[in-house]
Amino acid sequence: MKIKDVRVSRIKAPLKKPFKTALRTVDFVEDVLVYVETDDGYIGMGEAAPTAVITGDILGSIEDAVMSYIRPAILGIDVLDTDRVFLAMDRCILHNPSAKAAVDMAVYDILGKYYNVPLYRLLGGYTDRIRTDITISINEIDEMVEDSVRAVKEGFDTLKTKVGGDYRKDIERVKAIRDAVGPDVKIRLDANQGWRAKDAVRAINALERYDIELVEQPVPAWDVEGLAEVTRAVSVPVMADEALFTPNDAIRLISMRTCDILNIKLMKAGGIHNAIKINSMAEAAGIECMVGSMMECKVSVTAAAHFAASTHNVTRLDLDAAYLLAEDPVAGGIRYDGPDISFEAGPGLGIEGLKCC
Repeated sequence: MKIKDVRVSRIKAPLKKPFKTALRTVDFVEDVLVYVETDDGYIGMGEAAPTAVITGDILGSIEDAVMSYIRPAILGIDVLDTDRVFLAMDRCILHNPSAKAAVDMAVYDILGKYYNVPLYRLLGGYTDRIRTDITISINEIDEMVEDSVRAVKEGFDTLKTKVGGDYRKDIERVKAIRDAVGPDVKIRLDANQGWRAKDAVRAINALERYDIELVEQPVPAWDVEGLAEVTRAVSVPVMADEALFTPNDAIRLISMRTCDILNIKLMKAGGIHNAIKINSMAEAAGIECMVGSMMECKVSVTAAAHFAASTHNVTRLDLDAAYLLAEDPVAGGIRYDGPDISFEAGPGLGIEGLKCC
Protein backbone atom coordinates (compact mmCIF):
# COMPACT_ATOMS: atom_id res chain seq x y z
CA MET A 1 0.00 0.00 0.00
CA LYS A 2 2.93 2.34 -0.52
CA ILE A 3 2.31 5.60 -2.36
CA LYS A 4 3.64 5.09 -5.86
CA ASP A 5 2.57 8.30 -7.62
CA VAL A 6 0.74 11.60 -7.22
CA ARG A 7 -0.58 13.55 -10.19
CA VAL A 8 -2.85 16.51 -10.88
CA SER A 9 -5.33 17.72 -13.48
CA ARG A 10 -8.01 20.41 -13.65
CA ILE A 11 -11.80 20.37 -13.59
CA LYS A 12 -14.09 23.21 -14.66
CA ALA A 13 -17.86 23.73 -14.54
CA PRO A 14 -20.20 26.74 -14.97
CA LEU A 15 -22.62 27.89 -12.28
CA LYS A 16 -26.36 28.22 -12.77
CA LYS A 17 -25.98 31.93 -11.93
CA PRO A 18 -23.17 34.09 -10.52
CA PHE A 19 -22.30 33.45 -6.87
CA LYS A 20 -21.83 36.76 -5.03
CA THR A 21 -20.59 37.51 -1.53
CA ALA A 22 -19.12 40.52 0.24
CA LEU A 23 -15.70 39.23 -0.89
CA ARG A 24 -16.06 38.09 -4.50
CA THR A 25 -18.17 37.12 -7.51
CA VAL A 26 -17.80 33.67 -9.13
CA ASP A 27 -19.20 32.67 -12.54
CA PHE A 28 -17.67 29.19 -12.81
CA VAL A 29 -15.72 26.69 -10.75
CA GLU A 30 -12.22 25.65 -11.82
CA ASP A 31 -10.39 23.37 -9.39
CA VAL A 32 -7.39 21.05 -9.22
CA LEU A 33 -7.96 17.30 -9.06
CA VAL A 34 -5.35 15.23 -7.24
CA TYR A 35 -4.84 11.50 -7.78
CA VAL A 36 -2.84 9.38 -5.31
CA GLU A 37 -1.86 5.89 -6.53
CA THR A 38 -0.45 3.02 -4.48
CA ASP A 39 1.89 0.25 -5.63
CA ASP A 40 -0.89 -2.32 -5.44
CA GLY A 41 -3.26 -0.46 -7.72
CA TYR A 42 -5.47 1.65 -5.47
CA ILE A 43 -6.20 5.16 -6.75
CA GLY A 44 -7.77 7.88 -4.61
CA MET A 45 -9.14 11.20 -5.81
CA GLY A 46 -9.23 14.61 -4.14
CA GLU A 47 -10.02 18.17 -5.18
CA ALA A 48 -8.60 21.57 -4.28
CA ALA A 49 -10.50 24.83 -4.77
CA PRO A 50 -8.53 28.05 -5.38
CA THR A 51 -10.09 30.71 -3.15
CA ALA A 52 -7.55 33.51 -3.20
CA VAL A 53 -9.51 35.95 -1.02
CA ILE A 54 -9.92 33.39 1.79
CA THR A 55 -7.21 30.72 1.72
CA GLY A 56 -4.71 32.49 -0.54
CA ASP A 57 -4.56 29.42 -2.78
CA ILE A 58 -4.65 29.80 -6.56
CA LEU A 59 -4.58 27.16 -9.31
CA GLY A 60 -0.86 27.40 -9.98
CA SER A 61 0.15 27.45 -6.33
CA ILE A 62 -1.99 24.39 -5.60
CA GLU A 63 -0.46 22.41 -8.45
CA ASP A 64 3.09 23.43 -7.51
CA ALA A 65 2.55 22.68 -3.81
CA VAL A 66 1.28 19.20 -4.63
CA MET A 67 3.82 18.26 -7.28
CA SER A 68 6.97 20.01 -6.05
CA TYR A 69 6.61 19.61 -2.28
CA ILE A 70 3.91 17.18 -1.13
CA ARG A 71 4.48 14.50 -3.77
CA PRO A 72 8.19 13.94 -3.03
CA ALA A 73 7.49 14.08 0.72
CA ILE A 74 4.91 11.26 0.73
CA LEU A 75 6.16 8.94 -2.03
CA GLY A 76 7.00 5.53 -0.61
CA ILE A 77 4.97 5.90 2.59
CA ASP A 78 2.38 3.22 3.29
CA VAL A 79 -1.10 4.74 3.04
CA LEU A 80 -2.18 2.74 6.08
CA ASP A 81 0.39 4.70 8.10
CA THR A 82 -1.84 7.76 7.88
CA ASP A 83 -0.16 9.68 10.68
CA ARG A 84 3.17 9.45 8.84
CA VAL A 85 1.56 10.56 5.58
CA PHE A 86 -0.12 13.62 7.06
CA LEU A 87 2.88 14.54 9.20
CA ALA A 88 5.13 14.46 6.14
CA MET A 89 2.62 16.56 4.20
CA ASP A 90 2.32 19.18 6.93
CA ARG A 91 6.08 19.44 7.48
CA CYS A 92 7.13 19.75 3.84
CA ILE A 93 5.32 23.06 3.22
CA LEU A 94 3.57 25.62 5.41
CA HIS A 95 -0.02 26.75 4.80
CA ASN A 96 -1.38 25.76 1.35
CA PRO A 97 -4.45 24.18 3.01
CA SER A 98 -6.38 23.49 -0.19
CA ALA A 99 -3.52 21.55 -1.76
CA LYS A 100 -3.14 19.53 1.43
CA ALA A 101 -6.91 18.96 1.59
CA ALA A 102 -6.96 17.43 -1.89
CA VAL A 103 -4.16 14.98 -1.05
CA ASP A 104 -5.83 14.19 2.27
CA MET A 105 -9.14 13.37 0.50
CA ALA A 106 -7.38 11.09 -1.95
CA VAL A 107 -5.68 9.20 0.90
CA TYR A 108 -9.00 8.76 2.72
CA ASP A 109 -10.62 7.64 -0.53
CA ILE A 110 -8.00 4.88 -0.77
CA LEU A 111 -8.60 3.87 2.85
CA GLY A 112 -12.32 3.49 2.20
CA LYS A 113 -11.60 1.39 -0.87
CA TYR A 114 -9.09 -0.75 1.02
CA TYR A 115 -11.56 -1.50 3.83
CA ASN A 116 -14.41 -1.71 1.28
CA VAL A 117 -16.75 0.73 3.06
CA PRO A 118 -18.10 4.21 2.30
CA LEU A 119 -15.87 6.78 3.91
CA TYR A 120 -18.51 8.12 6.32
CA ARG A 121 -18.75 4.65 7.86
CA LEU A 122 -14.99 4.36 8.22
CA LEU A 123 -14.88 7.76 9.96
CA GLY A 124 -17.69 7.09 12.42
CA GLY A 125 -20.86 6.16 10.57
CA TYR A 126 -23.29 8.44 12.40
CA THR A 127 -25.80 8.82 9.52
CA ASP A 128 -26.20 8.00 5.85
CA ARG A 129 -28.37 10.99 4.97
CA ILE A 130 -27.78 14.69 5.60
CA ARG A 131 -29.52 17.93 4.68
CA THR A 132 -27.94 21.12 3.37
CA ASP A 133 -29.00 24.73 3.26
CA ILE A 134 -28.82 26.75 0.03
CA THR A 135 -26.94 29.99 -0.50
CA ILE A 136 -28.68 33.19 -1.55
CA SER A 137 -26.10 35.46 -3.17
CA ILE A 138 -25.90 39.12 -2.23
CA ASN A 139 -27.77 41.16 -4.84
CA GLU A 140 -30.45 43.80 -5.08
CA ILE A 141 -33.41 43.07 -2.84
CA ASP A 142 -35.85 41.98 -5.56
CA GLU A 143 -33.40 39.45 -6.96
CA MET A 144 -32.60 38.02 -3.53
CA VAL A 145 -36.29 37.64 -2.78
CA GLU A 146 -36.84 35.90 -6.11
CA ASP A 147 -33.93 33.52 -5.47
CA SER A 148 -35.20 32.78 -1.95
CA VAL A 149 -38.73 31.96 -3.10
CA ARG A 150 -37.36 29.71 -5.86
CA ALA A 151 -35.18 27.84 -3.36
CA VAL A 152 -38.13 27.20 -1.07
CA LYS A 153 -40.14 25.88 -4.03
CA GLU A 154 -37.23 23.48 -4.73
CA GLY A 155 -37.65 22.04 -1.24
CA PHE A 156 -35.04 23.96 0.76
CA ASP A 157 -36.14 24.93 4.25
CA THR A 158 -32.92 26.71 5.26
CA LEU A 159 -31.50 29.74 3.43
CA LYS A 160 -27.93 30.93 3.89
CA THR A 161 -28.33 34.57 2.95
CA LYS A 162 -25.27 36.60 2.04
CA VAL A 163 -24.99 40.03 3.62
CA GLY A 164 -22.13 42.36 4.54
CA GLY A 165 -21.32 45.97 3.71
CA ASP A 166 -24.06 48.52 4.35
CA TYR A 167 -25.80 46.94 7.31
CA ARG A 168 -28.86 49.15 6.89
CA LYS A 169 -29.47 47.70 3.43
CA ASP A 170 -28.79 44.23 4.81
CA ILE A 171 -31.65 44.74 7.25
CA GLU A 172 -33.92 45.65 4.34
CA ARG A 173 -32.80 42.55 2.43
CA VAL A 174 -33.54 40.19 5.30
CA LYS A 175 -36.90 41.78 6.09
CA ALA A 176 -38.00 41.39 2.46
CA ILE A 177 -36.86 37.75 2.34
CA ARG A 178 -38.60 36.88 5.61
CA ASP A 179 -41.82 38.51 4.41
CA ALA A 180 -41.62 36.53 1.15
CA VAL A 181 -40.81 33.05 2.52
CA GLY A 182 -42.88 33.14 5.71
CA PRO A 183 -42.07 32.07 9.27
CA ASP A 184 -41.27 28.39 8.74
CA VAL A 185 -38.08 28.80 6.70
CA LYS A 186 -34.79 29.11 8.61
CA ILE A 187 -32.59 32.05 7.66
CA ARG A 188 -28.87 31.97 8.32
CA LEU A 189 -26.83 35.08 7.57
CA ASP A 190 -23.26 35.11 6.28
CA ALA A 191 -21.52 38.49 6.36
CA ASN A 192 -18.21 37.14 5.00
CA GLN A 193 -16.28 39.55 7.26
CA GLY A 194 -18.34 42.45 5.88
CA TRP A 195 -19.07 44.40 9.08
CA ARG A 196 -17.02 46.04 11.78
CA ALA A 197 -17.76 44.91 15.31
CA LYS A 198 -19.97 47.81 16.43
CA ASP A 199 -21.96 47.79 13.18
CA ALA A 200 -22.34 44.02 13.48
CA VAL A 201 -23.89 44.42 16.92
CA ARG A 202 -26.31 47.06 15.63
CA ALA A 203 -27.21 44.95 12.60
CA ILE A 204 -27.69 41.66 14.43
CA ASN A 205 -29.78 43.22 17.19
CA ALA A 206 -31.99 44.84 14.55
CA LEU A 207 -32.21 41.59 12.55
CA GLU A 208 -33.17 39.44 15.53
CA ARG A 209 -36.85 40.31 15.03
CA TYR A 210 -36.76 38.37 11.74
CA ASP A 211 -35.98 35.10 13.53
CA ILE A 212 -32.39 34.61 12.42
CA GLU A 213 -30.90 31.18 13.17
CA LEU A 214 -27.27 32.38 13.23
CA VAL A 215 -24.82 34.93 11.83
CA GLU A 216 -21.61 33.70 10.24
CA GLN A 217 -18.29 35.57 10.44
CA PRO A 218 -19.69 39.06 10.97
CA VAL A 219 -16.26 40.72 11.34
CA PRO A 220 -12.85 40.47 9.62
CA ALA A 221 -11.06 37.17 10.22
CA TRP A 222 -8.15 38.83 12.00
CA ASP A 223 -10.44 40.57 14.51
CA VAL A 224 -10.85 37.71 16.97
CA GLU A 225 -11.44 40.12 19.86
CA GLY A 226 -14.15 41.86 17.81
CA LEU A 227 -15.77 38.49 17.11
CA ALA A 228 -15.88 37.80 20.84
CA GLU A 229 -17.31 41.28 21.46
CA VAL A 230 -20.13 40.65 18.99
CA THR A 231 -20.88 37.21 20.43
CA ARG A 232 -21.20 38.64 23.94
CA ALA A 233 -23.40 41.53 22.81
CA VAL A 234 -26.08 39.65 20.83
CA SER A 235 -28.48 36.81 21.53
CA VAL A 236 -28.39 35.39 17.98
CA PRO A 237 -25.75 32.60 17.75
CA VAL A 238 -22.51 33.69 16.07
CA MET A 239 -20.43 31.30 13.95
CA ALA A 240 -16.73 31.59 13.08
CA ASP A 241 -15.71 30.75 9.51
CA GLU A 242 -12.78 32.63 7.98
CA ALA A 243 -11.28 32.98 11.46
CA LEU A 244 -10.96 29.19 11.64
CA PHE A 245 -8.36 27.33 9.62
CA THR A 246 -6.23 25.08 11.81
CA PRO A 247 -6.69 23.14 15.05
CA ASN A 248 -4.57 25.89 16.66
CA ASP A 249 -7.14 28.44 15.53
CA ALA A 250 -9.86 26.30 17.07
CA ILE A 251 -8.05 26.27 20.42
CA ARG A 252 -7.83 30.07 20.37
CA LEU A 253 -11.45 30.61 19.33
CA ILE A 254 -12.76 28.17 21.92
CA SER A 255 -10.57 29.34 24.81
CA MET A 256 -11.45 33.00 24.18
CA ARG A 257 -15.17 32.15 23.89
CA THR A 258 -15.33 34.06 20.63
CA CYS A 259 -18.28 32.27 19.03
CA ASP A 260 -21.12 29.82 19.52
CA ILE A 261 -20.53 27.58 16.46
CA LEU A 262 -17.53 26.64 14.31
CA ASN A 263 -17.68 26.29 10.54
CA ILE A 264 -15.24 23.61 9.36
CA LYS A 265 -14.24 23.64 5.69
CA LEU A 266 -11.76 21.12 4.35
CA MET A 267 -10.16 23.79 2.15
CA LYS A 268 -9.31 25.82 5.24
CA ALA A 269 -8.50 22.97 7.60
CA GLY A 270 -6.16 21.18 5.20
CA GLY A 271 -8.31 18.07 4.97
CA ILE A 272 -10.30 15.54 6.92
CA HIS A 273 -7.57 14.65 9.44
CA ASN A 274 -7.52 18.23 10.77
CA ALA A 275 -11.30 18.54 10.51
CA ILE A 276 -11.59 15.58 12.86
CA LYS A 277 -9.28 17.29 15.36
CA ILE A 278 -11.23 20.56 15.24
CA ASN A 279 -14.57 18.82 15.65
CA SER A 280 -13.29 16.82 18.62
CA MET A 281 -12.08 19.97 20.38
CA ALA A 282 -15.37 21.70 19.69
CA GLU A 283 -17.38 18.76 21.00
CA ALA A 284 -15.29 18.65 24.18
CA ALA A 285 -16.08 22.35 24.71
CA GLY A 286 -19.80 21.87 24.09
CA ILE A 287 -19.70 23.68 20.73
CA GLU A 288 -21.51 22.36 17.67
CA CYS A 289 -20.04 22.52 14.18
CA MET A 290 -21.19 23.26 10.68
CA VAL A 291 -19.45 21.72 7.68
CA GLY A 292 -19.29 23.98 4.65
CA SER A 293 -17.42 24.32 1.39
CA MET A 294 -16.03 26.90 -0.99
CA MET A 295 -17.33 26.98 -4.54
CA GLU A 296 -16.27 23.46 -5.49
CA CYS A 297 -17.15 20.58 -7.76
CA LYS A 298 -18.53 17.32 -6.41
CA VAL A 299 -15.32 15.47 -5.50
CA SER A 300 -14.42 17.71 -2.57
CA VAL A 301 -18.04 18.40 -1.60
CA THR A 302 -18.49 14.63 -1.41
CA ALA A 303 -15.47 14.35 0.90
CA ALA A 304 -16.88 17.09 3.14
CA ALA A 305 -20.27 15.34 3.19
CA HIS A 306 -18.69 12.04 4.25
CA PHE A 307 -16.90 13.76 7.13
CA ALA A 308 -20.09 15.59 8.15
CA ALA A 309 -22.15 12.39 8.15
CA SER A 310 -19.63 10.59 10.33
CA THR A 311 -20.23 12.57 13.52
CA HIS A 312 -23.19 13.75 15.61
CA ASN A 313 -21.45 17.02 16.54
CA VAL A 314 -21.85 18.36 12.99
CA THR A 315 -25.39 19.69 13.25
CA ARG A 316 -25.54 22.03 10.26
CA LEU A 317 -24.55 21.64 6.61
CA ASP A 318 -23.67 24.17 3.93
CA LEU A 319 -22.81 21.81 1.10
CA ASP A 320 -24.84 23.21 -1.79
CA ALA A 321 -21.83 24.10 -3.98
CA ALA A 322 -22.20 21.16 -6.37
CA TYR A 323 -25.98 21.73 -6.48
CA LEU A 324 -25.33 25.26 -7.78
CA LEU A 325 -23.44 24.00 -10.84
CA ALA A 326 -25.13 24.25 -14.23
CA GLU A 327 -23.31 21.08 -15.28
CA ASP A 328 -21.97 18.29 -13.05
CA PRO A 329 -18.77 16.89 -14.58
CA VAL A 330 -18.31 14.21 -11.88
CA ALA A 331 -19.78 10.69 -12.04
CA GLY A 332 -20.66 9.18 -8.68
CA GLY A 333 -20.25 10.83 -5.31
CA ILE A 334 -23.09 12.35 -3.33
CA ARG A 335 -26.63 12.60 -4.69
CA TYR A 336 -28.89 15.63 -4.24
CA ASP A 337 -32.64 15.37 -3.82
CA GLY A 338 -33.26 19.06 -3.29
CA PRO A 339 -31.64 19.72 0.09
CA ASP A 340 -31.28 16.03 0.98
CA ILE A 341 -27.86 14.48 0.38
CA SER A 342 -27.31 10.74 0.21
CA PHE A 343 -24.29 8.58 -0.61
CA GLU A 344 -23.34 6.04 -3.22
CA ALA A 345 -23.05 2.50 -1.87
CA GLY A 346 -19.50 2.10 -3.19
CA PRO A 347 -16.37 2.29 -1.04
CA GLY A 348 -14.39 5.42 -0.26
CA LEU A 349 -15.85 8.57 -1.76
CA GLY A 350 -17.86 6.60 -4.31
CA ILE A 351 -16.47 8.72 -7.16
CA GLU A 352 -16.51 6.86 -10.46
CA GLY A 353 -14.57 9.42 -12.48
CA LEU A 354 -15.31 12.31 -14.80
CA LYS A 355 -18.24 12.24 -17.18
CA CYS A 356 -16.25 13.93 -19.92
CA CYS A 357 -13.22 11.61 -19.79
